[in-house]
Amino acid sequence: MSLNQYFIIDSTLREGEQFINAQFSSEQKVRIARALDEFGAEYLELTSPMASPGSLEDLRTITQLGLNSRILTHIRCHKDDAAVALDTGVDGVDVVIGTSSRLRQFSHGKSIDEIIDLAAEVLTWIRAQAPRIELRFSTEDSFRSDEAELLRVYLAVDKLGVVNRLGTADTVGIATPTQVGRIVGTLRRLTKCDIEFHGHNDSGCAIANAYAALEAGATHIDTTVLGIGERNGITPLGGLVARMYTSDREHTRGKYRLERLRPLEMMVAEMVGVDIPFNNYVTGFSAFTHKAGIHAKAILNSPDTYEALDPHDFGLTRYISIAHRLTGWNAVKARADQLDLKLSDDQVKALTQHIKTLADERALTLDDVDGLLRHWANGNEAVESPLPAGVA
Repeated sequence: MSLNQYFIIDSTLREGEQFINAQFSSEQKVRIARALDEFGAEYLELTSPMASPGSLEDLRTITQLGLNSRILTHIRCHKDDAAVALDTGVDGVDVVIGTSSRLRQFSHGKSIDEIIDLAAEVLTWIRAQAPRIELRFSTEDSFRSDEAELLRVYLAVDKLGVVNRLGTADTVGIATPTQVGRIVGTLRRLTKCDIEFHGHNDSGCAIANAYAALEAGATHIDTTVLGIGERNGITPLGGLVARMYTSDREHTRGKYRLERLRPLEMMVAEMVGVDIPFNNYVTGFSAFTHKAGIHAKAILNSPDTYEALDPHDFGLTRYISIAHRLTGWNAVKARADQLDLKLSDDQVKALTQHIKTLADERALTLDDVDGLLRHWANGNEAVESPLPAGVA
Protein backbone atom coordinates (compact mmCIF):
# COMPACT_ATOMS: atom_id res chain seq x y z
CA MET A 1 0.00 0.00 0.00
CA SER A 2 1.24 3.48 -0.85
CA LEU A 3 2.41 5.63 2.04
CA ASN A 4 0.32 8.42 0.53
CA GLN A 5 -2.94 6.63 1.29
CA TYR A 6 -3.36 7.59 4.91
CA PHE A 7 -5.58 9.78 7.08
CA ILE A 8 -4.93 11.63 10.33
CA ILE A 9 -7.38 11.14 13.17
CA ASP A 10 -6.54 13.99 15.51
CA SER A 11 -7.55 13.13 19.06
CA THR A 12 -6.61 16.37 20.84
CA LEU A 13 -10.28 16.68 21.87
CA ARG A 14 -10.34 13.12 23.26
CA GLU A 15 -6.90 11.76 24.13
CA GLY A 16 -5.64 15.32 24.58
CA GLU A 17 -8.25 15.94 27.27
CA GLN A 18 -6.51 13.23 29.30
CA PHE A 19 -3.35 15.36 29.55
CA ILE A 20 -2.85 16.44 33.15
CA ASN A 21 -3.12 20.19 32.38
CA ALA A 22 -6.00 19.97 29.90
CA GLN A 23 -9.34 21.40 30.97
CA PHE A 24 -10.75 22.66 27.70
CA SER A 25 -13.78 24.92 27.85
CA SER A 26 -16.50 24.56 25.25
CA GLU A 27 -15.22 27.69 23.50
CA GLN A 28 -11.68 26.33 23.45
CA LYS A 29 -12.86 23.02 22.00
CA VAL A 30 -14.55 24.86 19.16
CA ARG A 31 -11.39 26.88 18.51
CA ILE A 32 -9.26 23.73 18.44
CA ALA A 33 -11.71 21.95 16.16
CA ARG A 34 -11.76 24.85 13.69
CA ALA A 35 -7.96 25.15 13.74
CA LEU A 36 -7.47 21.44 13.10
CA ASP A 37 -10.01 21.63 10.30
CA GLU A 38 -8.09 24.54 8.76
CA PHE A 39 -4.87 22.54 9.03
CA GLY A 40 -6.51 19.72 7.11
CA ALA A 41 -6.91 16.90 9.65
CA GLU A 42 -9.29 14.44 8.03
CA TYR A 43 -10.87 13.33 11.31
CA LEU A 44 -11.41 14.81 14.78
CA GLU A 45 -12.00 12.37 17.62
CA LEU A 46 -13.91 13.70 20.64
CA THR A 47 -14.43 12.43 24.16
CA SER A 48 -17.27 9.99 24.74
CA PRO A 49 -20.62 11.70 25.31
CA MET A 50 -20.97 9.48 28.37
CA ALA A 51 -18.02 11.18 30.09
CA SER A 52 -20.03 14.18 31.32
CA PRO A 53 -23.03 16.32 30.38
CA GLY A 54 -20.63 18.93 29.03
CA SER A 55 -18.88 16.35 26.85
CA LEU A 56 -22.24 15.41 25.33
CA GLU A 57 -23.15 19.02 24.56
CA ASP A 58 -19.71 19.83 23.18
CA LEU A 59 -19.90 16.83 20.87
CA ARG A 60 -23.27 17.97 19.58
CA THR A 61 -21.97 21.50 19.08
CA ILE A 62 -18.91 20.45 17.09
CA THR A 63 -20.87 18.06 14.86
CA GLN A 64 -22.96 21.06 13.83
CA LEU A 65 -20.05 23.35 12.87
CA GLY A 66 -20.04 22.22 9.25
CA LEU A 67 -16.35 21.32 9.26
CA ASN A 68 -14.65 19.39 6.48
CA SER A 69 -13.11 17.11 9.11
CA ARG A 70 -15.23 14.08 9.96
CA ILE A 71 -16.28 13.99 13.61
CA LEU A 72 -15.78 10.80 15.62
CA THR A 73 -16.41 9.84 19.21
CA HIS A 74 -14.72 7.14 21.24
CA ILE A 75 -16.94 4.83 23.32
CA ARG A 76 -16.86 1.64 25.34
CA CYS A 77 -18.23 -1.53 23.81
CA HIS A 78 -21.68 -0.88 25.31
CA LYS A 79 -25.04 -0.46 23.59
CA ASP A 80 -25.97 2.35 25.95
CA ASP A 81 -22.85 4.32 25.01
CA ALA A 82 -23.52 3.67 21.34
CA ALA A 83 -27.12 4.86 21.52
CA VAL A 84 -26.10 8.21 23.03
CA ALA A 85 -23.24 8.61 20.55
CA LEU A 86 -25.47 7.99 17.54
CA ASP A 87 -27.92 10.61 18.76
CA THR A 88 -25.25 13.34 18.57
CA GLY A 89 -24.98 13.26 14.79
CA VAL A 90 -21.34 12.17 14.62
CA ASP A 91 -19.85 10.86 11.39
CA GLY A 92 -18.27 7.89 13.08
CA VAL A 93 -18.17 5.82 16.26
CA ASP A 94 -14.95 4.35 17.64
CA VAL A 95 -15.68 1.30 19.80
CA VAL A 96 -12.96 -0.05 22.10
CA ILE A 97 -12.45 -2.91 24.55
CA GLY A 98 -9.31 -4.18 26.29
CA THR A 99 -7.87 -7.54 25.24
CA SER A 100 -4.65 -7.87 27.26
CA SER A 101 -4.67 -10.27 30.20
CA ARG A 102 -4.11 -7.31 32.52
CA LEU A 103 -7.18 -5.42 31.34
CA ARG A 104 -9.32 -8.54 31.19
CA GLN A 105 -8.44 -9.30 34.79
CA PHE A 106 -8.38 -5.84 36.32
CA SER A 107 -10.72 -3.79 34.08
CA HIS A 108 -13.79 -5.43 32.55
CA GLY A 109 -13.25 -9.06 33.66
CA LYS A 110 -14.31 -10.69 30.38
CA SER A 111 -12.77 -13.65 28.58
CA ILE A 112 -11.75 -13.53 24.92
CA ASP A 113 -14.90 -15.46 23.98
CA GLU A 114 -17.04 -13.01 25.92
CA ILE A 115 -15.27 -10.08 24.22
CA ILE A 116 -16.03 -11.56 20.80
CA ASP A 117 -19.69 -12.12 21.68
CA LEU A 118 -20.10 -8.61 23.12
CA ALA A 119 -18.38 -7.00 20.14
CA ALA A 120 -20.64 -8.88 17.73
CA GLU A 121 -23.74 -7.78 19.63
CA VAL A 122 -22.79 -4.10 19.90
CA LEU A 123 -21.28 -3.66 16.44
CA THR A 124 -24.12 -5.31 14.56
CA TRP A 125 -26.62 -3.25 16.57
CA ILE A 126 -24.82 -0.01 15.70
CA ARG A 127 -24.70 -0.90 12.02
CA ALA A 128 -28.43 -1.72 12.04
CA GLN A 129 -29.22 1.66 13.60
CA ALA A 130 -26.87 3.65 11.36
CA PRO A 131 -26.15 1.92 8.04
CA ARG A 132 -23.97 4.78 6.76
CA ILE A 133 -21.97 5.64 9.84
CA GLU A 134 -18.21 5.01 9.91
CA LEU A 135 -17.63 2.28 12.46
CA ARG A 136 -14.31 1.32 14.03
CA PHE A 137 -13.56 -1.51 16.42
CA SER A 138 -10.32 -1.34 18.40
CA THR A 139 -8.69 -3.51 20.99
CA GLU A 140 -7.06 -1.73 23.91
CA ASP A 141 -3.55 -2.66 25.04
CA SER A 142 -3.17 -4.54 21.76
CA PHE A 143 0.59 -4.93 21.99
CA ARG A 144 0.52 -6.59 25.42
CA SER A 145 -2.23 -8.94 24.29
CA ASP A 146 -1.52 -12.53 23.31
CA GLU A 147 -1.18 -12.34 19.52
CA ALA A 148 -3.18 -15.50 18.85
CA GLU A 149 -6.04 -14.26 21.03
CA LEU A 150 -5.78 -10.79 19.47
CA LEU A 151 -6.14 -12.23 15.98
CA ARG A 152 -9.12 -14.32 17.09
CA VAL A 153 -10.91 -11.13 18.09
CA TYR A 154 -10.01 -9.20 14.93
CA LEU A 155 -10.91 -12.04 12.57
CA ALA A 156 -14.24 -12.56 14.31
CA VAL A 157 -15.07 -8.84 14.03
CA ASP A 158 -13.92 -8.66 10.42
CA LYS A 159 -16.13 -11.63 9.56
CA LEU A 160 -19.19 -9.70 10.78
CA GLY A 161 -18.86 -7.43 7.77
CA VAL A 162 -20.14 -4.36 9.64
CA VAL A 163 -16.94 -2.54 10.57
CA ASN A 164 -15.06 -0.07 8.37
CA ARG A 165 -11.86 -0.01 10.37
CA LEU A 166 -9.91 -2.09 12.88
CA GLY A 167 -7.89 -0.23 15.50
CA THR A 168 -4.65 -1.28 17.16
CA ALA A 169 -3.54 0.52 20.32
CA ASP A 170 -0.14 0.67 21.98
CA THR A 171 -1.86 1.84 25.13
CA VAL A 172 1.19 1.96 27.40
CA GLY A 173 3.84 2.78 24.80
CA ILE A 174 5.85 -0.44 24.89
CA ALA A 175 5.63 -1.52 21.25
CA THR A 176 8.56 -1.47 18.85
CA PRO A 177 8.37 -0.63 15.13
CA THR A 178 9.10 -4.29 14.33
CA GLN A 179 6.21 -5.48 16.49
CA VAL A 180 3.85 -2.85 15.10
CA GLY A 181 4.79 -3.75 11.55
CA ARG A 182 4.23 -7.45 12.20
CA ILE A 183 0.77 -7.09 13.73
CA VAL A 184 -0.49 -4.43 11.32
CA GLY A 185 0.94 -6.37 8.38
CA THR A 186 -0.85 -9.51 9.54
CA LEU A 187 -4.14 -7.65 9.81
CA ARG A 188 -3.60 -6.18 6.34
CA ARG A 189 -3.16 -9.69 4.89
CA LEU A 190 -6.00 -11.38 6.77
CA THR A 191 -8.77 -8.76 6.94
CA LYS A 192 -10.63 -6.50 4.55
CA CYS A 193 -10.92 -3.45 6.82
CA ASP A 194 -8.95 -0.24 7.03
CA ILE A 195 -6.45 -0.24 9.90
CA GLU A 196 -5.88 2.45 12.53
CA PHE A 197 -2.89 2.83 14.84
CA HIS A 198 -2.93 4.60 18.21
CA GLY A 199 0.51 4.81 19.79
CA HIS A 200 1.55 6.17 23.16
CA ASN A 201 4.98 7.71 23.64
CA ASP A 202 6.08 6.35 27.03
CA SER A 203 9.28 4.90 25.58
CA GLY A 204 9.74 7.51 22.85
CA CYS A 205 8.69 5.34 19.89
CA ALA A 206 5.30 6.83 18.98
CA ILE A 207 6.32 8.48 15.69
CA ALA A 208 8.51 5.54 14.62
CA ASN A 209 5.71 3.12 15.48
CA ALA A 210 3.15 5.18 13.56
CA TYR A 211 5.39 5.21 10.50
CA ALA A 212 6.00 1.46 10.81
CA ALA A 213 2.22 0.98 10.92
CA LEU A 214 1.83 2.94 7.70
CA GLU A 215 4.63 0.99 6.03
CA ALA A 216 2.83 -2.22 6.99
CA GLY A 217 -0.47 -1.07 5.52
CA ALA A 218 -2.25 1.03 8.15
CA THR A 219 -4.57 3.68 6.75
CA HIS A 220 -5.31 5.88 9.77
CA ILE A 221 -2.99 7.31 12.46
CA ASP A 222 -4.12 8.90 15.74
CA THR A 223 -2.35 12.11 16.76
CA THR A 224 -2.72 15.02 19.15
CA VAL A 225 -1.36 18.55 18.97
CA LEU A 226 2.06 18.53 20.70
CA GLY A 227 1.45 14.85 21.47
CA ILE A 228 -0.55 15.67 24.62
CA GLY A 229 -2.51 12.89 26.27
CA GLU A 230 -2.47 10.38 29.10
CA ARG A 231 0.98 10.31 30.76
CA ASN A 232 3.48 11.22 28.00
CA GLY A 233 0.78 11.33 25.36
CA ILE A 234 0.64 9.87 21.86
CA THR A 235 2.02 10.47 18.37
CA PRO A 236 2.38 14.26 17.98
CA LEU A 237 0.67 15.78 14.95
CA GLY A 238 3.72 17.87 14.06
CA GLY A 239 6.09 14.93 14.42
CA LEU A 240 4.01 12.68 12.19
CA VAL A 241 3.68 15.41 9.56
CA ALA A 242 7.44 16.00 9.65
CA ARG A 243 8.05 12.29 9.16
CA MET A 244 5.62 12.11 6.23
CA TYR A 245 7.09 15.29 4.71
CA THR A 246 10.51 13.66 4.56
CA SER A 247 8.89 10.66 2.87
CA ASP A 248 7.02 12.68 0.23
CA ARG A 249 7.39 16.44 0.42
CA GLU A 250 5.05 17.38 -2.41
CA HIS A 251 2.24 15.11 -1.29
CA THR A 252 2.43 16.37 2.29
CA ARG A 253 2.49 20.02 1.19
CA GLY A 254 -0.61 19.38 -0.90
CA LYS A 255 -2.41 17.40 1.79
CA TYR A 256 -2.09 19.76 4.76
CA ARG A 257 -1.78 23.51 5.37
CA LEU A 258 1.61 23.23 6.98
CA GLU A 259 1.85 26.94 7.78
CA ARG A 260 -1.04 26.48 10.21
CA LEU A 261 0.93 24.06 12.40
CA ARG A 262 2.81 26.63 14.49
CA PRO A 263 -0.21 28.79 15.41
CA LEU A 264 -2.16 25.62 16.19
CA GLU A 265 0.55 24.39 18.54
CA MET A 266 0.98 27.79 20.17
CA MET A 267 -2.75 27.99 20.82
CA VAL A 268 -2.98 24.55 22.43
CA ALA A 269 0.25 25.10 24.40
CA GLU A 270 -1.23 28.27 25.89
CA MET A 271 -4.49 26.50 26.71
CA VAL A 272 -2.76 23.72 28.64
CA GLY A 273 -0.08 25.92 30.19
CA VAL A 274 3.07 24.44 28.68
CA ASP A 275 5.95 25.78 26.60
CA ILE A 276 6.73 24.33 23.20
CA PRO A 277 9.97 22.34 23.73
CA PHE A 278 13.13 23.82 22.23
CA ASN A 279 13.61 20.67 20.14
CA ASN A 280 10.00 20.22 19.12
CA TYR A 281 9.47 18.85 15.63
CA VAL A 282 9.30 21.76 13.16
CA THR A 283 8.22 24.46 15.63
CA GLY A 284 10.82 24.32 18.40
CA PHE A 285 12.89 27.52 18.55
CA SER A 286 16.07 25.68 17.53
CA ALA A 287 14.46 23.54 14.79
CA PHE A 288 15.94 25.56 11.93
CA THR A 289 18.92 27.12 13.72
CA HIS A 290 22.42 26.40 12.44
CA LYS A 291 25.54 27.08 14.46
CA ALA A 292 28.59 25.11 13.30
CA GLY A 293 30.66 27.02 10.75
CA ILE A 294 30.98 24.12 8.35
CA HIS A 295 27.19 23.65 8.42
CA ALA A 296 26.54 27.34 7.88
CA LYS A 297 28.68 27.47 4.75
CA ALA A 298 26.79 24.56 3.20
CA ILE A 299 23.41 25.93 4.27
CA LEU A 300 24.20 29.27 2.62
CA ASN A 301 25.11 27.49 -0.60
CA SER A 302 22.26 24.96 -0.59
CA PRO A 303 19.89 24.71 2.39
CA ASP A 304 18.99 21.06 1.84
CA THR A 305 22.54 20.03 2.72
CA TYR A 306 21.57 20.19 6.38
CA GLU A 307 17.79 20.59 6.27
CA ALA A 308 15.43 17.72 5.45
CA LEU A 309 12.52 20.10 6.09
CA ASP A 310 12.16 23.45 4.32
CA PRO A 311 11.14 25.98 6.99
CA HIS A 312 9.36 28.13 4.41
CA ASP A 313 6.85 25.34 3.75
CA PHE A 314 5.81 25.67 7.40
CA GLY A 315 5.69 29.45 7.36
CA LEU A 316 9.01 29.66 9.22
CA THR A 317 12.56 30.85 8.50
CA ARG A 318 16.00 29.45 9.23
CA TYR A 319 18.51 31.22 11.48
CA ILE A 320 22.28 30.98 11.21
CA SER A 321 23.90 31.74 14.55
CA ILE A 322 27.22 33.58 14.35
CA ALA A 323 27.87 34.97 17.85
CA HIS A 324 30.02 32.11 19.16
CA ARG A 325 33.39 30.38 18.92
CA LEU A 326 32.16 27.87 16.31
CA THR A 327 31.23 30.51 13.76
CA GLY A 328 32.66 30.51 10.25
CA TRP A 329 33.61 33.39 8.01
CA ASN A 330 31.00 32.55 5.37
CA ALA A 331 28.25 33.02 7.95
CA VAL A 332 29.77 36.28 9.17
CA LYS A 333 30.04 37.51 5.60
CA ALA A 334 26.38 36.61 4.98
CA ARG A 335 25.42 38.69 8.03
CA ALA A 336 27.47 41.63 6.74
CA ASP A 337 25.63 41.36 3.41
CA GLN A 338 22.29 41.33 5.24
CA LEU A 339 23.30 44.57 6.96
CA ASP A 340 24.55 46.02 3.63
CA LEU A 341 28.04 46.47 5.05
CA LYS A 342 31.04 46.46 2.72
CA LEU A 343 33.84 44.24 4.01
CA SER A 344 36.46 42.37 2.00
CA ASP A 345 36.88 38.62 2.45
CA ASP A 346 40.17 39.22 4.25
CA GLN A 347 38.46 41.63 6.64
CA VAL A 348 35.66 39.16 7.31
CA LYS A 349 38.13 36.35 7.98
CA ALA A 350 40.09 38.53 10.40
CA LEU A 351 36.91 39.64 12.14
CA THR A 352 35.75 36.04 12.41
CA GLN A 353 38.93 35.15 14.28
CA HIS A 354 38.36 38.17 16.53
CA ILE A 355 34.80 36.97 17.26
CA LYS A 356 36.10 33.50 18.12
CA THR A 357 38.62 34.98 20.55
CA LEU A 358 36.00 37.14 22.23
CA ALA A 359 33.59 34.19 22.45
CA ASP A 360 36.22 32.19 24.32
CA GLU A 361 36.14 34.90 26.99
CA ARG A 362 32.39 35.44 27.35
CA ALA A 363 29.02 34.79 25.73
CA LEU A 364 28.29 37.09 22.79
CA THR A 365 25.00 38.25 21.33
CA LEU A 366 24.02 39.02 17.76
CA ASP A 367 23.97 42.70 18.72
CA ASP A 368 27.61 42.37 19.79
CA VAL A 369 28.57 40.90 16.42
CA ASP A 370 26.53 43.47 14.51
CA GLY A 371 28.34 46.20 16.42
CA LEU A 372 31.70 44.70 15.49
CA LEU A 373 30.66 44.40 11.85
CA ARG A 374 29.68 48.07 11.70
CA HIS A 375 32.82 49.06 13.58
CA TRP A 376 35.06 47.24 11.10
CA ALA A 377 33.05 48.36 8.07
CA ASN A 378 33.76 51.94 9.11
CA GLY A 379 37.49 51.21 8.94
CA ASN A 380 37.98 50.97 12.69
CA GLU A 381 39.26 47.40 12.98
CA ALA A 382 42.47 48.69 14.50
CA VAL A 383 40.53 50.82 16.98
CA GLU A 384 39.11 49.54 20.25
CA SER A 385 35.87 47.71 19.50
CA PRO A 386 32.52 48.86 20.86
CA LEU A 387 32.24 45.88 23.23
CA PRO A 388 32.39 46.30 27.02
CA ALA A 389 35.79 46.91 28.59
CA GLY A 390 37.92 43.84 29.07
CA VAL A 391 36.29 41.94 26.24
CA ALA A 392 37.58 43.54 23.01
